[in-house]
Amino acid sequence: MQLDERKIKILKAIIQNYLETGEPVGSRTISKYGDLNLSSATIRNEMADLEELGYIIQPHTSAGRIPSDKGYRLYVDTMMQDKVMEVEEMKEMLVQKADKMESLLKQVAKVLAVNTNYATVVTTPKYRTKKVKFIQLTEVDATQLLAIIVLEGNIVKNKMITLAEPIDREVILKLNIILNTFLTGLDLSEINLALIQKMKEQAAGHTSVVSDILDAVAQAISEEEDVQIFTSGATNILKYPELNDTEKASELIYTLEEKKQLNELMESEIDKGENKGIQVYIGDETPVESMKDCAVVTATYQIEEGVYGKVGIIGPKRMDYEKVVSTLQNLMTELDEIFKEKK
Repeated sequence: MQLDERKIKILKAIIQNYLETGEPVGSRTISKYGDLNLSSATIRNEMADLEELGYIIQPHTSAGRIPSDKGYRLYVDTMMQDKVMEVEEMKEMLVQKADKMESLLKQVAKVLAVNTNYATVVTTPKYRTKKVKFIQLTEVDATQLLAIIVLEGNIVKNKMITLAEPIDREVILKLNIILNTFLTGLDLSEINLALIQKMKEQAAGHTSVVSDILDAVAQAISEEEDVQIFTSGATNILKYPELNDTEKASELIYTLEEKKQLNELMESEIDKGENKGIQVYIGDETPVESMKDCAVVTATYQIEEGVYGKVGIIGPKRMDYEKVVSTLQNLMTELDEIFKEKK
């Protein structure tokens, strides 16, 4: 059912009032809110309809109502307007204290936690497509070669190749030339059968070695990189009564400090792909059990084509979505400029 304008205004008033106070909202409170100009009786009827439709719920025996996950979802999807924020100093703060990627991302987490008063998560970048930059074969002994495979982003992989029979140094030199001529600049999807056949033709008599090296290259490209996770503001969650229940709070803080489950959150099915837009996950939409009472807002930053990382903000379901989204939008713009300057 499509909500009419009056219901949407009342729902928005309930959510905004709850965001500010954390207390269930009654019809009398709403009647004094903004430009509604409606009687308490009319508002009660509309609130009853909103409750029946699942947009608000009545906690315990309180006369007031609070937003449901469905209500928050409608608010996030349809009511959130861009809000201009003063973040002129953000880029300067980040650049001053960050001369390399790791310190930059740690500073991002810290700035966001201070700016929003929520917990924050930042991941190091991940290479979604990894191209071969350089390959070097080196003789270890008569039956083994070391393949040093350098991928885009200066990711270095070392692979041992066991030889069926010894090969001399001239052949190793020739193989190095063939491998770099054919494979430099390619990712796994571009190494096809026709290309492999041409390489084997040029390495006449050593096709099995070429096959073994190609297997090692494929394995190196396919291996997942260890993604580092930086967090800040974990204790901010204790400021919100609905999250500072002893057991819930300790589980949530443990998740933020232990970080293992955060990788699941930042790389989960609901949040994968190269979507650089803002993503909002409310309550049960998050894959981490200790965050079922939270809202999580994420954004994807891009260093260069195929190189992405995640930034996330974790808070109560009554978080200030407009402020959080606006902050992340501004941050993505600032990071984009920083990465362009660093190239």
